[in-house]
Amino acid sequence: MSTKNRVGMKILESSIEIPVRFSETDAMGVVWHGNYLKFFEDAREKFGTDFGIEYLDAFNAGYYTPIVKSNINHKASVYYGQKVRVRAILEQHPASKIVFRYEVYNMNTGELAASGSTTQVFLGIENRLLELIKPRFFAEWEEAQNWIDL
Repeated sequence: MSTKNRVGMKILESSIEIPVRFSETDAMGVVWHGNYLKFFEDAREKFGTDFGIEYLDAFNAGYYTPIVKSNINHKASVYYGQKVRVRAILEQHPASKIVFRYEVYNMNTGELAASGSTTQVFLGIENRLLELIKPRFFAEWEEAQNWIDL
């Protein structure tokens, strides 16, 4: 993981291994570019399981957490039958948002195949308005974590 321009940042990270299925590839047997967002979501779900903060926690607290920004940098091809390891890295952020960075490694070659990020915000379920202050459930969860200092 690159720490360039990230000194003083605090993170949590998790990873998941995913076998590349035939349905995730194009006619050349290469993982179709849009499926990397699915890999990112799989990694976010695994992160939630690992750290005790799942999608339903936000929903049950009265919030949606839509993605408002996503970014993918493709670096090397991954093919049908190979396996990837996706690292999800949550950056502690002072604003009321959730920022994940991702690294997708081809486990067969060891290459970094892609990197990217997503940003999610909190919307109230009842009014669908943007929450400018971190919801209590999320702030309490953050406070309870053992963050890694970069």
